Amino acid sequence: MKTLITGTSAGIGTAIAEKFLANGHEVIGIDVQPQTLTNSLYTHCIADIFADELPQIPDVEILVNNAGVQNTERDIDVNLKGTIRVTEKYAFHDKIKSVLFIASASARSGAEFPEYAASKGGTVAYMKNVALRLSSYSATANSLSPGGVITELNAHILNSKELWTSVMAETPLKKWATVAEIAEFAYFMTVVNKSMTGEDVLVDNGEFIKSNFIW
Repeated sequence: MKTLITGTSAGIGTAIAEKFLANGHEVIGIDVQPQTLTNSLYTHCIADIFADELPQIPDVEILVNNAGVQNTERDIDVNLKGTIRVTEKYAFHDKIKSVLFIASASARSGAEFPEYAASKGGTVAYMKNVALRLSSYSATANSLSPGGVITELNAHILNSKELWTSVMAETPLKKWATVAEIAEFAYFMTVVNKSMTGEDVLVDNGEFIKSNFIW
């Protein structure tokens, strides 16, 4: 299927693209950074999803909104407004099968940088609006909200024994997800899934349910 993924040059976006490519999908990536993937089924477009003119890509069947920034002055512009721009341009037509939004555990907890948490919370709310509108095309829309993920962005935690110990004290399964694991969820939610829509799936190794019961 023709799959458009934003933010494919690193991290979770690269892993999701690799998963789709490995399964024979035609993948188009949009990123502000240069191409890092080499595959005959992959096409790379350089663009800022908020500020630049978006490329003409007809008949997208699967859309994965992954591009984002964290703790910048552009979190709401890129993560929310840019994602809305992409979705409104590519999702609403007869060929669409599924739309996925990569949100964040902070969309539920609010326990992160203020504008980042707001941008991801807004993304989840927008996803539900999209799910309602896509139902007329018999297409699904859902969001995937990772907690901690092993990426270069989180290197300062992964490389600090003190910070890692503190994070693990709040994480019941005592680990973080890999980018490959998040890609598996993304593939299932867009390709395998045909009946779930309007839902946010939390993948945080149990951090959200952590509580200290005092009697």
